[in-house]
Amino acid sequence: MEMTARTREPSPTPADRAERILDPPQTAAERRAVRHKLEEPAPTTKVSVRNLNFYYGNNQALFDNNIDIPALRVTAVIGPSGCGKSTHIRVYNRIYELYRDHRATGEVWVDGRDILSPNTNLLELRKRVGMIFQRPTPFPMTIFENIAYGIRLHYRASRSEVSDRVAHALKLSALWDEVAEKLDEPATALSGGQQQRLCIARAIAVEPELILMDEPCSAIDPVATAKIEELIEVLKDDYTVVLVTHNMQQAARVSDFTAFFYKGYIVEFGPTVEIFQNPKEKRTQDYITGRFG
Repeated sequence: MEMTARTREPSPTPADRAERILDPPQTAAERRAVRHKLEEPAPTTKVSVRNLNFYYGNNQALFDNNIDIPALRVTAVIGPSGCGKSTHIRVYNRIYELYRDHRATGEVWVDGRDILSPNTNLLELRKRVGMIFQRPTPFPMTIFENIAYGIRLHYRASRSEVSDRVAHALKLSALWDEVAEKLDEPATALSGGQQQRLCIARAIAVEPELILMDEPCSAIDPVATAKIEELIEVLKDDYTVVLVTHNMQQAARVSDFTAFFYKGYIVEFGPTVEIFQNPKEKRTQDYITGRFG
């Protein structure tokens, strides 16, 4: 399908305003959509969610969520504050179980296994499903030990193997050149953007298959944000990425697919270009054109 810029009328319609979010018209997301359609087979499904409901005590936060997350793609999750975006992705590694009275019902299949099954090994699950939080969370230890910690926890590796894995993770997260000479210094001395890339390196060091990012750029500056976005583009060659973001321009720039959440429901899901340029649901169009949220 040929992607061309639309002629903008003096009085733009809501659909026209939605298109302006993808500015310039030939965005990276559009180019990826065309490339995938012409050159690549349809992606397989990495995560399949069926009838997912979530409760904080007696308060229900998610309602019958159903979605298939494509493998080796970036899926953005957008929607107004409090709509269930972060709650939804935190089910994927069952991190909610660290808190009392939080529970999920339904099914979440990762590579054909229902991770909500009571037989799920949570340590193994959280190795396979890494998570990056809104604010950087470096451990109170050296830069090297931040990365090495998970490697030692999950693998029997020699000292040289640990060092090699640490270096590889830092290089993949575009941080190696900035910290190679100070690996023994405290991680907390790094800048906010560096700390966030350190957390990404820590997650990928244990070789997960799925990386969850919960607004990873909301607490860092625009320069650091650009580095994280570049990193996301690289990571999807080897990892499935699910990105929660309030920044619709960011969703348009880095994602292949987008899910719009509203009041605990998944209103619409599809290729990012279609969601932003031709949404099927009025609520989606109203949100991306700024009518609410």
